[in-house]
Amino acid sequence: MDKSTRKKVIRRLKIIEGQIRGLQKMVDEGKYCIDVITQTSAVKQGLSNLEDMLLENHLGDCILKQIKAGQTNKAKGEILKVYKLKRK
Repeated sequence: MDKSTRKKVIRRLKIIEGQIRGLQKMVDEGKYCIDVITQTSAVKQGLSNLEDMLLENHLGDCILKQIKAGQTNKAKGEILKVYKLKRK
């Protein structure tokens, strides 16, 4: 992962971390359930966006390098693994 992508990933993780802390505080304070659920949806979307960024980076860098090096079976296996994980 290049330095720029790593910086973006860390930034997003910190945002998600803040959202999680906010959720804990909401529950601790007994906030309205729908408000908590709304926030959990935001966290899930943030994680999904992070996964997309990581996947794009992996496909554009690691997988491409594997294919260029003739490691097509390894590349195929990783693509299928990620595909199966995303379907869950």
